[in-house]
Formats: sequence, structure tokens, C-alpha cells
Amino acid sequence: MTAGPPGAPGPDRARRVLVLGGTGFVGRTVCADFRTAGWDVLAVARTAPERPVAARFLPLDLAETPPDDLARTLEAERPDVVVNATGSIWSRDDAAMDRICTVPTLRLLDALGALRNRPRPLPRLVHLGSVLEHGPVPPPDGTPRPGDTPGPGPAPEPTTPYGKAKLVASRAVLEAAANGAVRALVLRVANVSGVGAPDVSLLGRVARRLVEGAARGEPVTVELAPLRAHRDYVDVRDVSAAVLAAALSSASGRAVDIGRGEAVPVRRLVDLLVRVSGVPARIVERPEDPGAVPERDWIRTDLAPARELLGWRPTRGLDESLAAYWEDVSGRAATV
Repeated sequence: MTAGPPGAPGPDRARRVLVLGGTGFVGRTVCADFRTAGWDVLAVARTAPERPVAARFLPLDLAETPPDDLARTLEAERPDVVVNATGSIWSRDDAAMDRICTVPTLRLLDALGALRNRPRPLPRLVHLGSVLEHGPVPPPDGTPRPGDTPGPGPAPEPTTPYGKAKLVASRAVLEAAANGAVRALVLRVANVSGVGAPDVSLLGRVARRLVEGAARGEPVTVELAPLRAHRDYVDVRDVSAAVLAAALSSASGRAVDIGRGEAVPVRRLVDLLVRVSGVPARIVERPEDPGAVPERDWIRTDLAPARELLGWRPTRGLDESLAAYWEDVSGRAATV
């Protein structure tokens, strides 16, 4: 199969994109941005969204849907692009991670395989992976860890259940692309900030306490686990822009990191959210468990492949990202 961009739609229809996980944190922004760009958007997820999504909606549990049924959906919808934004980091169980992060991708690839002999071109696939697929990063020495790109480099060795499950899924996509079965890119996304951040995330937990303080007009104390990590945070709108760039790209069979290229101390991130909220707050880090071995938790993305293949770079700083997040979460709380 020859690699190339999605075929131009006929004069009677707009380009179509099917977003798997389209009601999630990243997925809903992806749907909105494709819609703004003039695409016909179908969001697919297990349950109907609590908040409106800028797309048509199809309830479908990919982990329970036979590939033939999914193939029939793809045949009926005829998308030019499929965005796979499925998966969640918030479960710690290996079996749950496999069901949430790996099984949907494998079934999607099987469904696309069932369509290979059809007269129409297969849709292009943009698969959202995770930088946690890389595994532990060496101590900061100014050298980001590369992804699965041609040439020498350390093999990914993830240690978290999420990283392991996402790596299996991403490798399956890359193998299918290498075999000519699909035209696909893998975007390994860093930590995401901005509007829609889950309530169970670090930002979500801090924001919940700040909202309570704002409602009472009182200072708050926010108690958290030790904030030792350095993470790369990228705004959800920049991630969505990378997805759109990947959808329009002709590149295939590569994995590229999507982030800001900066390892940010998470304590600084928390302090920044407190500052933009304007709520007086005291951050308390709980003592580490006696005998605990401090983990090396330092992540910084390598943005060169994304610039080379997609012409993409992040455009929003953390101040702007967290200000937009606080405006949204505090505004929703005020209307309850």
C-alpha cells in the first residue's frame, strides 16, 4: 500500500474523521478543532458525554466490539482519518490497562485489516500513545530519550502498567504501518494540561480545593504526595493541533513525541495554578514513607521529529494553559 495523505473528498461531502475516545480529555478538543477546520466529525466512546461534544456521537465499547462489527461501522462512515484517543492512565490494574489501552487498538487494526480488499482507500490512522512508553529516563544531562524512530537508540522499557499497555498498542500500529497494512503515525503525548483536565489528575485535585476556597472566600490547605517529579506538560490545544497536522501529513510508520520540550518541577506547576487562581493556599507535601526509595521521575520530550515530520511546535506556555483551565473549572463550579 502506498503511503500518502487522505484522499480528497468528493464535491458532495467534507472530509470525515472518526475520533475513538472522542468524549475524553484530549478527544473532545480534537473533535472541536477538526469541526472548526471543516471536517465532519464522529465521536466514538463507551458512554454518552456529560458535556456536549462538537461532533456526532456513536456509543461503542471498543473492547467489547468484534472487529467485524467495527469494520462495518468504518465502512458505513467512510472516514478519511481515524484518531485513536482511547486509553486512560487513571487505573493501576494491569488487566484494566490492557482492556482500556491495548485491546481497542488491536481490534481497530483487525477491523482496518478486514477492509483492505475494499475498493476505497483505508482511512489514515493517528494513534495517541504516551511518553511513558519510553520508560525511566536517565538523569538530566540535556539529552531527551528518542522514540521508536529509524536509527540506533535505546529500546523502550516502560515500568508502569499504563506505559506497558500503551507500548503494546503503539508497537502494533507501527508494525502494521511497516507491513503496509495501514498509513499511520504514533504521537507519544506528554502530560497534558488545560481545559478538561480530569478531576483525578494532580491539577484536578488541586483545582477542587481551590474552588472550595474561592466559594468560601477563605484560604485553603492542599495536601499532596511529595512533589519530586519533573514532567513535560503540554496544553491540550497544542496536542490537538499536532493531531490535525498528523492527519494531514503523508508520513507513516513513525513515532514522535508531543510535548513542550521542558521538564517542569510539578511543585512549580502546582504553585502556578495557585497563582493564576488568586486563591490563598498553602501546599503541604506529605512525608515519604519510611524506607521508600526515591524514584527517578524526569520527563522531557524531543520535539525535533515533530518539527521535521509535521511542521508542529507547541505555541502555548503553562501560564496560558493553566489560566484557561482555571477559568473553565471555576466557571463551571459557579454555575452549579
